[in-house]
Amino acid sequence: MEYIHHYDSPLGGITMASDGKALTGLWFDGQKYFGNGLDNNIRDESLPVFDQTDQWLDILFSGKAPGFTPPLNMKTTPFRKVVWEILLTIPFGKTMTYGEIADRIARQNGLSRMSAQAVGQAVGHNAISLIIPCHRVVGANGSLTGYAGGIDKKVKLLALEQVDMSSFFVP
Repeated sequence: MEYIHHYDSPLGGITMASDGKALTGLWFDGQKYFGNGLDNNIRDESLPVFDQTDQWLDILFSGKAPGFTPPLNMKTTPFRKVVWEILLTIPFGKTMTYGEIADRIARQNGLSRMSAQAVGQAVGHNAISLIIPCHRVVGANGSLTGYAGGIDKKVKLLALEQVDMSSFFVP
């Protein structure tokens, strides 16, 4: 059984999913890959993890770093999980490039290189948006590309976190 919960954010509706204990999904309503991996057997229900996530989102949308992470269950491939775990290390108000993530994975695995495009695919399929902060990943040339929730939301989220946007551009 999976559970869902809705949250009204300043950037639009958000739907969350849980296995009953941990968060398994968080999407802007209608975003690319919305609800990816959800079972057909879902119920809209109040759960402690949803209360924690609501609190986390309230803090984020007030322009502050939440300071905690609700329990997460990353239902994904091993490679995507590695990428998503790196995303969790990007501090509030900071960014990282796809290439930097690829280089980190390559070093962790004793490889000479890793494809930034493969990293981009994993970032793009992030099922727990915002909390796993894929909006903080940018192109090496400063391009604000690749956000499943929409580039307009990515720009607003980075501005909310007071990221210096002077070196970034929308393709």
